[in-house]
Amino acid sequence: MSLLKFQKLQGAGNDFILIDDREERFDLTNSVLVKFLCDRRFGIGADGLMLLRNRVGYDFQMIYYNSDGNESSMCGNGGRCIAAFADIIGLKREQYFFLAVDGDHSADLVLNGDEYWVRLGMIDVVEVEEGEDYLYLNTGSPHYVKFVTNLQDYPVVDEAKKIRYNERFKAKGTNVNFVEVLDDALHIRTYERGVEDETLACGTGVTAAVIAAFQSGRITEHSFAVKAMGGDLKVGFVKKGGVYASVCLEGPAKFVFKGEIDVNF
Repeated sequence: MSLLKFQKLQGAGNDFILIDDREERFDLTNSVLVKFLCDRRFGIGADGLMLLRNRVGYDFQMIYYNSDGNESSMCGNGGRCIAAFADIIGLKREQYFFLAVDGDHSADLVLNGDEYWVRLGMIDVVEVEEGEDYLYLNTGSPHYVKFVTNLQDYPVVDEAKKIRYNERFKAKGTNVNFVEVLDDALHIRTYERGVEDETLACGTGVTAAVIAAFQSGRITEHSFAVKAMGGDLKVGFVKKGGVYASVCLEGPAKFVFKGEIDVNF
């Protein structure tokens, strides 16, 4: 058994285990360990786990796992939280430039009291599929977006599972977002693959919702507020031709606690 040091951070209720793995001790193939650490009853508990590693040409590399133990596609709130984590462990940059699974990202952050405000650069969105009652796009992770009414009482998990496990998506999965436009803000609830449940927020989902709302004519602004179950976020972009570029996700990232746990690794 060895002691594994970790920190816990959350961004709009999306919570993560962060590990400083610049010495590369963590076994990247140990999905059983990742699943255990993310377990809310037997482990630390989190929506996902991230390793911060050195990478030539970057301030760091972000390696992200869903709570099911599998390495995943990009996590927007995770990207914001790992930038705050980098600052906490002493990297100290005005702007961070890091590598994630979907490519390069930049992050600007400001510390306000005990909470960071992080502005994360996201990948360009080059294609938006528009169906009869949905939009589908990739913002670093795949997202199915459906606009609904009475979102507060909407049966998110039941309806999302019908989409996530249908013939098209059941093999690789998709995240599913239900969105309502109210009071000059988008309200969103998201079911995340890999967690296989509703989460309090999803950064790539929030990004997808704003772009989908603009694409479908529900909003006309290029910067828009979003209210997730766990907190408020903001998404901005520039549309160049058919491409959504200079996409950014803004919101809070907060340290929760740190500790160490006995594990085999």
